[in-house]
Amino acid sequence: MFPILIVGAGKIGASIAKLLYHSGNYDITVADRDQAALSRLTERVPVKTAVVNMTDTAQLAGVLDGKKAVLSATSFDINPKIAEAALKAGASYFDLTEDVATTRAVRALAETAKPGQIFMPQCGLAPGFIGVLGHHLSKGFDKIDEIKMRVGALPQFPTNHLKYNLTWSTDGLINEYCNPCEAVYRGEKIDVLPLEGLEHFSLDGVEYEAFNTSGGLGTLCETLAGRVNELNYKTVRYSGHQYLMDFIINGLKMGSTLERRKQLKEIMENALPITWQDVVLVFVSASGWKDGQYVQVTDARKVYHQKLFDEHWSSIQLTTAAGACAAIDLHVAGKLPNQGFVRQEDIDFNDFIANRFGQYYAVERSAEEIPA
Repeated sequence: MFPILIVGAGKIGASIAKLLYHSGNYDITVADRDQAALSRLTERVPVKTAVVNMTDTAQLAGVLDGKKAVLSATSFDINPKIAEAALKAGASYFDLTEDVATTRAVRALAETAKPGQIFMPQCGLAPGFIGVLGHHLSKGFDKIDEIKMRVGALPQFPTNHLKYNLTWSTDGLINEYCNPCEAVYRGEKIDVLPLEGLEHFSLDGVEYEAFNTSGGLGTLCETLAGRVNELNYKTVRYSGHQYLMDFIINGLKMGSTLERRKQLKEIMENALPITWQDVVLVFVSASGWKDGQYVQVTDARKVYHQKLFDEHWSSIQLTTAAGACAAIDLHVAGKLPNQGFVRQEDIDFNDFIANRFGQYYAVERSAEEIPA
C-alpha cells in the first residue's frame, strides 16, 4: 500500500480520496482544518483523517511523517508551504493549481528534490489533461504551426443570465478571469489579457464562445518554445457569458484589488447555484506539416456527470480528480521522471488513457487512435 496524504477534504480532495481508496492500492490520510468535512468523507470511505492547520509548519510535518507523497487540494496560496514541508519530509508533491506564481514557487523547491522525489503541480483538467493531450498532438507533425486548446466546465442546463453555474473553486475561477494569460504568437511567448480574444464555434449543434483565461497552458509554452508558431488556451462558455463577466470584472472593476475580488466571490456564491449536472468539454486543434502536406488534427471530448460508487459525481469533479489520480498512479508505477520538477506533458498520452483513472477521459469522437 502506497502511503499518501491528501490536504483538503473539499469536493475535489474528497473525490481524489474516494478514487484512490476504491483502487485498493493506497494507504490514505486526509487532512483538513474542518472536522465536519472530514466526517462527511469518512461516512463514505474509511480513510484516516487529521485535523490540521495548513499554515502550521509543525502540524504539517507531523502529518507528513511516513508518507511517500502528498497532494494538495486546498487553496493555491497555501501550496508553497505544503510543498516546502513535502521537500523536508522527502515526499513527492502534487497539486491542482492554475496559479502561475504558485507553480514557479513549487518549481524552485523542486531543484533540491531527493532521488525518487518529484514535484508535479497543475494536475487535473486544465492545466493537467489538456497539456497531456496538446503535447501528444504536437508530436504527430514534422513541423508544428498552431495548437489551440479549449476547455469548458459547463452546466448541462443553463438557466440564468450568465448561463453558468458554479462547478468548482470560486477563487480559482476568479483567478482565471482576472490574471494575465500566457500564449505563443508568431513564435514568441507573450502575455495576453484575460476575457479577451473572444471567438465563437459550434459543436454537436450547440453554440459556444471561448476567451482567454489564465493558467490553462501550464508549462506548455516553455516546452514547445521554438517549435510552435501559435499556441493558446481559452475557456469555453455558452454565448453571452463573456460580455457580462467583462462588464462585472472590468467595467465595474470587481477584479481590480484583492478586496474587490473577495466581494465578487461573495456575490457569485450567493447568486449562482452549484450544479452537479454538468458537462466538461475538451477541444484541441493542432495544425502543421506532415509528409510535405499542411494538415490539421482535432480532438473533441465531452465528459458528462455520472453515478460512481453510489454517488452522483459532477463531470468537473470526476475529470479533475481522475487527472490527479492518474498522475499519482503513473508516478507510483515508475512511468514518470523520478526526480525534481515534472511537467504535465511529461506524461505519455497513451499511458494516461490506458490508466485506470485516466480512462474516464477515454470517450468517443477523439483522436486517441492517431499515432504521434
